Amino acid sequence: MAAITSANIAQAIVKLVAAKAMPALQNRLVMGSLVNRDFDAVIAATGDTVNVPLPPTMSANNIAEGGSVTTQSPSLGNAQVVLNKHSESSFQIPDITKVLAHPDLLATYLKPAVIAVAESIEQDLLNLYPLLTANTAVGAAATDITEAVVDDAERTLFTAKVPSEEPLSLVVTAAQYSVLRQMARFTEAQTLGDGVAIATGQVGTLKGFRVFRHQLVTTVSTTDYNLAFARDAFVLVTRRLPQPLPGTGAIAEYVDMGNFGFRVVMSYAPSTLAQQFTVDVLYGVASLRNQFGVQVKT
Repeated sequence: MAAITSANIAQAIVKLVAAKAMPALQNRLVMGSLVNRDFDAVIAATGDTVNVPLPPTMSANNIAEGGSVTTQSPSLGNAQVVLNKHSESSFQIPDITKVLAHPDLLATYLKPAVIAVAESIEQDLLNLYPLLTANTAVGAAATDITEAVVDDAERTLFTAKVPSEEPLSLVVTAAQYSVLRQMARFTEAQTLGDGVAIATGQVGTLKGFRVFRHQLVTTVSTTDYNLAFARDAFVLVTRRLPQPLPGTGAIAEYVDMGNFGFRVVMSYAPSTLAQQFTVDVLYGVASLRNQFGVQVKT
């Protein structure tokens, strides 16, 4: 049995914090769970560029009887994503032994930090709406969403040749989610609905879209920029940050799950005589295939 030392106790503390951080972060990612996520467990630094491959363009050729095939030399497309976002949230715990004795107290400290990091990622993804330039926006400013607007969004993505097997998502403001939830044609069982929206408050699927509401949908003046998109419309790229230098009094643990990763660092803050914890993630966001998304204005 390995000897119990201050070093492995410290490492165990960081692992405990990291284990509690991932579920809390995953539960807060809406856009982050719907877009293409690119993760690699390599060490990177702020400002690095990551090349995300795109499928090549191929063509079909009519082969005459007795003829030969036309050989193509396709090359992967490439989307360059700059890792220009380093989001962190730090907090201090004066009495770490008390927290270890009461794990629920650790979650109380940790949850606000995790929420802050998740919201920074969500906001950056939602702010990508201006990059959806391939398709004409549907809906109108300061006007509630309608069945016709949702239908236009689905038709637009179909026309843009979004593969039929790709799930479609519609992310809207809380107000517009309520509008959708009150459309009798889709929510009441005596029509085409099943009553679930009334019973649970969840819209579910509408005209092929999985519908989600978000508090951080971008609003400019009187226009809400809701988003209708397939997974490859946007990409979230994350890479590992380096370990702290040995002997500096800081210990880090990586948390990788579901093509996403972040770091938890524990260090000592001599000015306050407390243990400091930092939850941070290095990432970049971009439009991967902008024809796979459309702005839904309300």
